Amino acid sequence: MRLPAIAVCAILLAGCIHRIEIQQGNYVTQDQVQKLKTGMTRTEVRQVLGTPLLQDVFHADRWDYYFSQSRGGKVSDRKLFSVNFKDDKLATFTGETQPPAPPPVGVPPPAATR
Repeated sequence: MRLPAIAVCAILLAGCIHRIEIQQGNYVTQDQVQKLKTGMTRTEVRQVLGTPLLQDVFHADRWDYYFSQSRGGKVSDRKLFSVNFKDDKLATFTGETQPPAPPPVGVPPPAATR
C-alpha cells in the first residue's frame, strides 16, 4: 500500500519542476548607444555602457558586450554589441541593442514628447 502511494507522489512531484529565467551579460539599450560618440576615451565608454563582459587579450582594441536570456533551459534572446578603439579612442561600434529598460517600480514613465 505504501509503495504505490510513494510512486504516485514521486510522479506528481516530477511534473512540478520550476525552470528559472536566467539573464547574463550586459543589457545595452538604444538610449546608451545614442550617447556614444567617436573619439570618446575608454573610461567614457565604460561610464556609458558599463564594464564589458568580454575583453579579449588577442584583440585589446575591441570590447564585446554580450547578453543572453534563457527561459526553461532554452536560450530565448542573444545580442552582441562590439566597441572598437583606435589609439585608445572610440573608433566604431556595431551590434544589436535592447529596447529601453522600463522605469523602476513606483516611478512613472516619462511623458511622450510632441
